[in-house]
Amino acid sequence: MEDFRKIIKQHFGELTDHECERIVSYFKEENLQKNDFFTKTGKVCDKLSVIRSGILRVYAYADGKDVTQWIATDNAFMTEVSGFFFDQPNRWTIQAFTDTTLWSITKTDYQKLAKVFPKWNEIERHFIVKCFAMIEDRVFSHLSMSAEERYNAYFEQNKELFNKIPLHYIASVLGMSAETFSRIRKRQIEKP
Repeated sequence: MEDFRKIIKQHFGELTDHECERIVSYFKEENLQKNDFFTKTGKVCDKLSVIRSGILRVYAYADGKDVTQWIATDNAFMTEVSGFFFDQPNRWTIQAFTDTTLWSITKTDYQKLAKVFPKWNEIERHFIVKCFAMIEDRVFSHLSMSAEERYNAYFEQNKELFNKIPLHYIASVLGMSAETFSRIRKRQIEKP
């Protein structure tokens, strides 16, 4: 649980030990087996989680194609935003790619936390701004980098994934075809 406290402090900003304990007390450990669903497209997601260990894949189908939007690993936060925050049907399916352990808070407890912890609105805003900045960085990289530059940047940040999941999922995250991904990967491997 000490690891979880560190993650909470890292993502939610300056917190006293007491504030951190209050937040942590609302999260419960949860286990997903490989291929279990965190949530599915069309359902309404009712939890927000932090991945303690494991890999989750976020995907949907578009024009008959399986499109992987994100691959999340240890210490990442996970929810389906439309469902969790707006009670709308999920756009994304989130599935365990490996056995996965999560620390999860239900939507009901999340709302309770906001009522009993006055500083929560400020903490939540700080967290959402960090998430939004991360999304902006990802969009900018897709707009400004070549496919090879995106591959190299993702590889540097996620080397372990290249041996754990099918590479066509990574290609999808990077917005490229499996063929383009394979050509780039081959060139990278052949570099002296």
